[in-house]
Amino acid sequence: MEPLSTTRSRQTSVLSLVVIVSSLGYFVDIYDLLLFTIIRIRSLNDLGITGDAQQTVGLSLLNFQMVGLLVGGILWGILGDKKGRLSVLFGSILLYSLGNIGNGLIHGPHVIFWYKFFRLIVGLGLAGELGAGVTLVSELLPADKRGYGTTIVASVGILGAVAAYFVAQIIPSWRVCYFVGGGLGLLLLILRVGVLESGMYKAIQHLPVSKGNYLAFFTNANRFFRYLTVILLGLPAWYVVGILIAFSDGFAKTLQIQGTPDPGKAVMISYTILTLGGLACGYLSQLLKSRKKALYIFYIICFLAVVAYFRAYHVSLATFYLICGLLGLGVGFWSVFVTVAAEQFGTNLRATAAITAPNYARGALPLITLLYHFMEKQVFQSNVLGAFWTGVICIGLAFLSALWLKETYGKDLNFVEKI
Repeated sequence: MEPLSTTRSRQTSVLSLVVIVSSLGYFVDIYDLLLFTIIRIRSLNDLGITGDAQQTVGLSLLNFQMVGLLVGGILWGILGDKKGRLSVLFGSILLYSLGNIGNGLIHGPHVIFWYKFFRLIVGLGLAGELGAGVTLVSELLPADKRGYGTTIVASVGILGAVAAYFVAQIIPSWRVCYFVGGGLGLLLLILRVGVLESGMYKAIQHLPVSKGNYLAFFTNANRFFRYLTVILLGLPAWYVVGILIAFSDGFAKTLQIQGTPDPGKAVMISYTILTLGGLACGYLSQLLKSRKKALYIFYIICFLAVVAYFRAYHVSLATFYLICGLLGLGVGFWSVFVTVAAEQFGTNLRATAAITAPNYARGALPLITLLYHFMEKQVFQSNVLGAFWTGVICIGLAFLSALWLKETYGKDLNFVEKI
């Protein structure tokens, strides 16, 4: 018989590996999402797509990736509850790694077709990793410690955006940038070999319980509103990243900032601080023993940062970048958001919820953009006022959703949803 200390040491090593692999998986996930944004124009120029056609093709590529994220979220979610969390962790990493390599190899007369095809494949792959990792970590760690694990996964993974920025700055070839992402994913699969499946999942794996039934979210009123409100918790993140940061150069012109910001640099700064914000929000939820209180505090920080952003008339470029960092700090609630998504549902639906919710929050960006354009052109005739009130709506919906949801800190996750 092994000494108790040896057994505990082995268990700690196994749990640490789960957190590391999940964190690095999300790192590569975010690396690819932001890398595409950073090198899209460079790649299209090299492929001979210029002028008005470049914007049309670029939007089409983004849409193909978004379709992959939304469809993949559902498919991986169902698979995670039917076949296990590890099947998703392995399959999603493999798929987006091969998709990245494919992006770097595209040539020939139908090159744009293949670019779209591989962005779709990458989107399908990216859809599964975060939710699967958070689900696995949530089910393996003790109830009073799991917030630390999921926070590390969601926060450290965000640094992939920073890596994407510097890789794109250092490596002139956009093809090699894609190869780097694909290579990182394939290397990650080697680490994944030592990761164990969730004990909670294995306990129900062969029981006659409905698992991964996506329609179950829509056949029960309480479950549906839990699911909807969880998704709404993430709206402010993609409002900030997809509107304020992505179009920071346009808003800076209206605000008469002293200089022209580089959106890529704004992304890098905001995501760097977002990592710190994510760690802070997750730690705060553990300290306060409340996910909801941590969310309230960070929604308020996010709102104050949005106010500062739109009050930044005539400020220096350095000050404007600082405000972009404050926005990233406010979006630090993302780490608690993904934790709540896993904690709200039973083991037989947990992966489906945890995988689809972040992807629906991402997928809400086109709707947020439509709302912004409506507010800008039809209501205020001002991009600043339109964007500000769009933010008020997104943050307000998220805050109200947090009020409605039940507290999940320390909740026993060893239960199933009755379907």
